[in-house]
Amino acid sequence: MARMHRVPAERADRRVIDGHTVCAAIESIGDADRLAAWADRFALLGEPHRLAVLLALHHAGPIAVTDLATATGIADPAVSQILRLLRTAGVVAGTKDGRIVRYALTAPHLAPVLDQLRPAPGSGTPEAGDGTAGTPTPPEPGTA
Repeated sequence: MARMHRVPAERADRRVIDGHTVCAAIESIGDADRLAAWADRFALLGEPHRLAVLLALHHAGPIAVTDLATATGIADPAVSQILRLLRTAGVVAGTKDGRIVRYALTAPHLAPVLDQLRPAPGSGTPEAGDGTAGTPTPPEPGTA
């Protein structure tokens, strides 16, 4: 059997049905460091309060903690804690404006993902062109 050019030597003895498909799949996965970096980025989006803060930062621009708390409905101390985590992850930065610190998204790689979550103006539902229109909304926890 001919060796497939993308299959690592430690996996060369495994049974393969379509070698070209396996090589294409390996190529699409990429290297482990890149994969881990994207998994970390998606983990930042995996908690609703963090996601709300990221969406507000992305779509509203530089914003103060108290304004973020008002916009998201999250308490000021919790917003501060979320921002601390996001700063540590390198996806937001604060800029002093007198005694106020305004935070902004500094991770351009997250912008396309956050753009997909923007609701249609005034509707609270995803825009028709974003590929999610007509998608059923999952029930709230405890109501299904």
